[in-house]
Amino acid sequence: MLPLAAMTAMLLMACSPEPGKVKVEGGWIQGVVTEDLTVYKGIPFAAPPVGDLRWKAPQPVIPWDGVKETTDFAASPIQWGTNPWGLSEDCLYLNVWTPAKSPKEKLPVMVWIYGGGFGGGTTTDPVFEGSELAREGVVVVSTAYRVGKLGFLAHPGLSAENPEGVSGNYGLLDQIAGLQWVQRNIAAFGGDPSKVTIFGESAGGIAVSMLCASPLAKGLFRGAISQSGGSFGPTRPTTYPGENMKTLSDAEADGIRIAESLGASTVEELRALPPEKFVERGLAPGGGWPVVDGYVIPDDQFRLYEKGEYNDVAVIAGYNSDEGASFSRNPDGKAHEASVEQRFGPFAGRLLEAYPLENGTVTHPARNLMRDAAFGWHTVSWCRLQARTGKSKAFLYYFDQHPDAPEDSPMHGFGSPHGQDIAYVFQHVNPDRMIPGDRELMQAMGKYWVNFAKTGDPNGPGLPAWPAFDNENPQAMYLSGPAPFAGPVPDEAALNVLDEYFRWRRSPEGAAWAH
Repeated sequence: MLPLAAMTAMLLMACSPEPGKVKVEGGWIQGVVTEDLTVYKGIPFAAPPVGDLRWKAPQPVIPWDGVKETTDFAASPIQWGTNPWGLSEDCLYLNVWTPAKSPKEKLPVMVWIYGGGFGGGTTTDPVFEGSELAREGVVVVSTAYRVGKLGFLAHPGLSAENPEGVSGNYGLLDQIAGLQWVQRNIAAFGGDPSKVTIFGESAGGIAVSMLCASPLAKGLFRGAISQSGGSFGPTRPTTYPGENMKTLSDAEADGIRIAESLGASTVEELRALPPEKFVERGLAPGGGWPVVDGYVIPDDQFRLYEKGEYNDVAVIAGYNSDEGASFSRNPDGKAHEASVEQRFGPFAGRLLEAYPLENGTVTHPARNLMRDAAFGWHTVSWCRLQARTGKSKAFLYYFDQHPDAPEDSPMHGFGSPHGQDIAYVFQHVNPDRMIPGDRELMQAMGKYWVNFAKTGDPNGPGLPAWPAFDNENPQAMYLSGPAPFAGPVPDEAALNVLDEYFRWRRSPEGAAWAH
C-alpha cells in the first residue's frame, strides 16, 4: 500500500489542471514545464501604466479571457538602448521559476529587483535567469518596475492630483505592487507568502534598503539582501553617488525644468507626449531617482533607523572590493582632488589622506573613496544601525574575487568591480572565463543566499561560518574563493572619516553648505 503522503500527492495531481496551468489574478496562465522546473515569463501584475495612468500608482491587473501563454519575457521599461524583447511603457510584468510539483509545497520565495541606476534595467538579462537558484528549493521571482523619468518624475501638478499630495516614487510603488501580488498569488506556484526574501544589486540593492524603510512595504517580506546598495545618505539638491536623495520640493523643481525643456506647461501636456521623449538627450537633469516624499520614503533613512522606524527583518548587505573601478576611470590625480574638494568641502583634505593617491595617480586606494561614499559606508552603516536598534540579525559581506592580472593587463591592480557578484549568486559565472576559486565561491554564495531565504540565516552545513554583525566585534564575510572567511571591516578607519562627514552633513551647518 502507498504511503499516505504519496497517495495525497497523486490525488492532488489528478485534481489539478494540465501541467504548468495556474490561475492568478486576471485569469489562467500557462508556463513552460521542464523535467524539474516550471517557468512563467511575462505575467502581468498590474494594469499597463499608460495614458492617464502614466505617473500614477500601479492599478489592478486587467482580467483576460482564456489562458494567457506566459512563455516569453514581456517588454522592458522605456530606457536608453535596445532590448531583444522590446521596450514599452506597458512594462509591469514579472517572471516565476518554481521547482514545486504542487501548490501545497510552501517553498521559500526570492524576489529579484534589478539595478540600472533607476534609469534602466530589465528582468531579461541572462545573468538574472533564475533556474539554478530555483533548483535549490526556492521559488524565484523577478519583477519589473518603471525607471527614469517615467518611473520617478516629481512635479507639483502630479503631487496636486495625488491623494497623498506627493509624486515621484512610481517605480518603488511598482515594486511594492509586485510584492503584494506575490503575497496574494505565489501559493499557486508552491511558494510560501510568509517566507519572502527580496534581493537586488546596485539600484536594486538601494531599492531593497528603501523597501526596508517604507511603511508601505511592511509585512511583504521577512528577509532582505542588498548587493552594492543601501540608501543612508542625507538629501542634497545637487546629487552625487551616495547623496542621490532629494526632498520632494527639490525634485518637484526638477520636474518643472524637465517639463519646460519638453515644451509642456501642464501635466496633461506631459502625459500626451510619446514615452520616448523622456529619454531624449538634452532634457533637464533630475527626475530619475526616488525622493524623500514623506509617504513611500518617510524621511532620511539614516534617521529612520536611528529611531527604530523601519521594517525590522533579517538582512544580508555587502559590496565589492573595487566598486570605484566602474565609476572612477580617470587616473588624473589633480582632477580627482578637485572633484573631492567640490563634493566634500571641508572634509576633502581628511578624505584624501584616508583614501590616498599613489604617485599622484588615482589607483585602488583612491578609488575606494568612490566605493565607500556610494556603497561601503551605506552598507556598513546599515549593519551598525540594525545591530543597535533592531531585533533581526544583519550579515555583512565583502566580495573580493578577481584575477591577479599581469602588469601589462588593463585589469592590473583592480579588484572586483561593480556588478561582478551577480553571476555568482545566480550560478551563471561563464565556465570558459572562470579563475581559480570561482566554482567554489559561486556554489558557496548560492548556498548562503538560499539558506538565508529558507531560515533567515546564511549559515549551513559545509559552509564557512558567517557571523552576524556585532558592533562590539564588527566583522565582514570575505566572499573570496575558494574558501570565504570572516575578517575585519575593510578600511574601517577611512569609513569612520566618511561617517564624520555624513554626520556633519546632517548638521545645520552641513545642510546649509550643501545648499
